[in-house]
Amino acid sequence: MTNPILQIHNATLTIEGRQLWSELNLDVAPGEFIAVIGSNGSGKTSLLKAILGQLKLDSGEIKLDGEPIGLGNSNIGYIPQQRALEEASDVLVSDLVRFGLAGHKLGFFLPSIKAKKKVIEALRCADAEDFASRSFGKLSGGEQQRVRIAQAIVSEPKLLLCDEPLSALDMQQQQIVSTLIKREAKEHETAVLFVTHDVNPVLDMVDRVLYLANGRFSIGSPDEVLTSEMLTKLYGTPVDVLRNQGRIVVVGATDHDHHPGEVWH
Repeated sequence: MTNPILQIHNATLTIEGRQLWSELNLDVAPGEFIAVIGSNGSGKTSLLKAILGQLKLDSGEIKLDGEPIGLGNSNIGYIPQQRALEEASDVLVSDLVRFGLAGHKLGFFLPSIKAKKKVIEALRCADAEDFASRSFGKLSGGEQQRVRIAQAIVSEPKLLLCDEPLSALDMQQQQIVSTLIKREAKEHETAVLFVTHDVNPVLDMVDRVLYLANGRFSIGSPDEVLTSEMLTKLYGTPVDVLRNQGRIVVVGATDHDHHPGEVWH
């Protein structure tokens, strides 16, 4: 591996007396696309928060480009889940994307010509430039996620954290959004950690999978991690992984998010 952008070494995290994961080790290369999957409560979103500096590890360390992580790092872009943002409903899309340049700074931010160019370029990369003068709340769910991508990449981050960005989107919009994120990774060598319940929409884009379950984890290619043997070991109960026409179905996991016969839900 070339020098990793993200380094997680011997990381352990406990929340409210419950250990989410222990001695987690993960090096992420520039441009690498890693899917982070597992059931609710396994620590997927908490991992992103730890990388953002919002949660403190019990032990271990997280470094970005060789430096300890901290709050407000402009080298990290963040795409949240698709959900209504009432406080941003009347905000112009161009202004919302500009916040991605200024959100980590204190005080009043006066947009410069350079900043405006960055906003326009980010919107173009996210195929959202036609929305620039529209109110965010007037956009569809898929359109809003494209704006969130623009906001996340406007600072030209080295790492992009995606917290279930496909939730609440239809299959067509899922494909559009995931393709845009993968394109960013490829064209700008941006590393991506992509949290998802359903790996199928991004399966052909994924370089490696980090699977979290019951305080345990497994890291490897989809073919290495998404197997009956591996998931049975992680869950401590029989789990079948079925492959059908290029899709993966998990059957038998006792967790409430993995119901028999359904695809990662």
